[in-house]
Amino acid sequence: MSFTAIDHQHMAHALRLAARGLYTTQPNPRVGCVMAHGNEVVGSGWHQRAGEPHAEVFALREAGERARGATAYVTLEPCAHHGRTPPCADALVAAGVARVVIAAEDPFPQVDGRGVEKLRAAGIAVGVGLLREEARELNIGFFSRIERGRPFVRVKLATSLDGRTALAGGESKWITGEAARTDVQRWRARSSAILTGSGTVLADNPRLTVRQVEGWAGSPVLPWRVILDTHLRTPPGSHVLDTTAPTLLMHAADAPVAAHLATAERVAIAGHGGQLDLAAVLAELARREVSEVHVEAGPALSGALFAQGLVDELLLYVAPVLLGDQARPLLQLPPLATMADRWNLRLVDQRQVGADWRLRLRGA
Repeated sequence: MSFTAIDHQHMAHALRLAARGLYTTQPNPRVGCVMAHGNEVVGSGWHQRAGEPHAEVFALREAGERARGATAYVTLEPCAHHGRTPPCADALVAAGVARVVIAAEDPFPQVDGRGVEKLRAAGIAVGVGLLREEARELNIGFFSRIERGRPFVRVKLATSLDGRTALAGGESKWITGEAARTDVQRWRARSSAILTGSGTVLADNPRLTVRQVEGWAGSPVLPWRVILDTHLRTPPGSHVLDTTAPTLLMHAADAPVAAHLATAERVAIAGHGGQLDLAAVLAELARREVSEVHVEAGPALSGALFAQGLVDELLLYVAPVLLGDQARPLLQLPPLATMADRWNLRLVDQRQVGADWRLRLRGA
């Protein structure tokens, strides 16, 4: 099926609607839907929160009888199974839509082409692939979890111009300005989990929560606070043990469990050489429907994730300051024998945030 300029216009609208659920739909994907007769939009909606109606349902409610004979533009293949809500493909068929344009196929095993099959079996014209990459980018963690069996991993670091993250004594507050720290809240909020190591908990006692930012629509689903704590060293009074957000401690099977850890969920993870198996960590998080992992950790854990090829994106805030060669490095990485062994990154996006620069980089 070929797509017209009007098709592109309505699908772009549907993607903007889907993005309204950026912070609220976990563990479900963000989905938008537009119902139209030619240029005229007769209904629209987006999935707002897991367990609540899907985007198609909101759009159909708004369109009413005008859904009959309309084209539905949906950013993700309509579901064809009974989950928390009835199948959206059935709702589209019952409403009498004439045509459905889908941005991206849904790889979830209970959908995965069945939605398209059901629509076509009902005599509805179906086109797939319009703005597919944009739709996949919006749900990059969902696709990673379903297709690769592990979450999309984003490592956030803040650095000086000379590549340092803290003074030699450990002081790091604050390298970047308030605007950059506020921007980080958005990346935390869109994530399913915020991950760090026990060393960071011991040194900084972070809260790893999401601070509401002005202009957000709806309250975000609170991400897990995931602490890699091999020997369960998280001390009493740690902020991550409060009840403001759910906490998961991942530890070695033989780690002693103290009474003060009762407020956190715990899970034993396989390990080797005294370290937790990071691939096993990610597999366990995927099992718990974690789609995007936001890492805020020290150079050792961040470096280990890089060295094992488990980082999908580096979110790097660069402050216009110098800390000197005795300050702590950005990452701890194994030595390279030749320049050919270096880690090559591709710049996806760069923008100024206050006085600082934010770079988003992925593997080349």
